[in-house]
Amino acid sequence: MLRPLGLALLLAMTIPAWCASKPHVVFLGKPQPVRIALGPAEDQSVKINVRPLYVDTKLKDYTTGDAHDVTDRQFVVQRAYRLNDALPGDSPKQARWVWQRGDWLLVDRSTGHVGQVKLPEFESSFLRVSWYRDYAAYCGVTENGVHLSFVVAQIGVRKALFHKDMAVATQANQDSPAAQCAYPRWERRPPRVTFSPANGQPFTVNVAAGHAQESADSEAEQ
Repeated sequence: MLRPLGLALLLAMTIPAWCASKPHVVFLGKPQPVRIALGPAEDQSVKINVRPLYVDTKLKDYTTGDAHDVTDRQFVVQRAYRLNDALPGDSPKQARWVWQRGDWLLVDRSTGHVGQVKLPEFESSFLRVSWYRDYAAYCGVTENGVHLSFVVAQIGVRKALFHKDMAVATQANQDSPAAQCAYPRWERRPPRVTFSPANGQPFTVNVAAGHAQESADSEAEQ
């Protein structure tokens, strides 16, 4: 009778080679410049770079902006996609496509899996997301266009860890949070992020496992 160790070795030797998991090749292709429309009337445009995302030489999606390594096997990158801009009645031969920024993707290098990162209250047309570890800090505009929204979120957590609204500076800038909120600045020890609104005092948010809170120093200054 085979002992347990001998049986395990025998089974390992008889497992077909095709049963073993093979490594995946994940990479971003060459950047291509495109233009996207901005503003409620889409009467402004800006140039961005779009890069294809490949998994095992197969095109999975398109991306824009820099990727951020979350772990040694996972990274996040913002999705880009083409939207059909044809009107009813337009000739099918006159195809019209426009590029848009999309949500963020979570890519696993070891499994080749590409999934969506659900960031609470995130408006995909605004690019300025500041990543640290698995935390995301960003600014946006609330649905009524009256307030700026300051958010700290964590991958895998549905509800924002931190949320704060502040009145916008001017009506003209309601479609441009980037003009009213500088790129959020992270610090490492302790983990915290500073928001700097154009029409208000900077404030710092302390981040810990599962929650985030505005620092007492920031509240005292206000």
